[in-house]
Amino acid sequence: MPYSRCNIRRSVGELPRRFFGRGVAPGDQAPALSFAVAVTLAAVGGRLLVAPATLSGYARVAEATASPYLTAAVVLGVAAVLVAPLVLHLGAALATLGLAALVDERAGVSETVQVIAYAAAPGVFVAVPRPAVRVAALAYACVLFAVGLAVVHGTSRRRAALAAALPALFVFGLAFGGIAALDAVIAGA
Repeated sequence: MPYSRCNIRRSVGELPRRFFGRGVAPGDQAPALSFAVAVTLAAVGGRLLVAPATLSGYARVAEATASPYLTAAVVLGVAAVLVAPLVLHLGAALATLGLAALVDERAGVSETVQVIAYAAAPGVFVAVPRPAVRVAALAYACVLFAVGLAVVHGTSRRRAALAAALPALFVFGLAFGGIAALDAVIAGA
């Protein structure tokens, strides 16, 4: 059955709310962290295949290792073991600060970590060497993040969007490269 507007609206709007309502549990960060690492490996691995020089620090590692295979292993290892968990938890800390200012009764930090991790799913499309695709994917990740915060923390969409703004800018704009992709789209690249 081809997608109609109703099917698209349902998959974009209703299903994420249902997922975040059922898929996020207090104190259950391990699956979310594993998911975030998998998304990071897919995004970085894809960029290593199609445009390795676009990765931050790639040239320095390539110069130091003098092997494309060792360079790929180091870049993927650092992304998976250091960068992904660090960005995930710093983003959750920023979101928690925003939520603390806007929402009286909210869920815990663990749930916020899970929301960011699962909202990052469209980040796998960062590997596509088209800035417009990256912008669209990361914009959708921002929407998923705000929807997830609203559902999990039981707040309005407006408050969730406000609380999500700064961490989304950090996670999806800086770490996943959304700002650079948007600059490229604006410049006409």
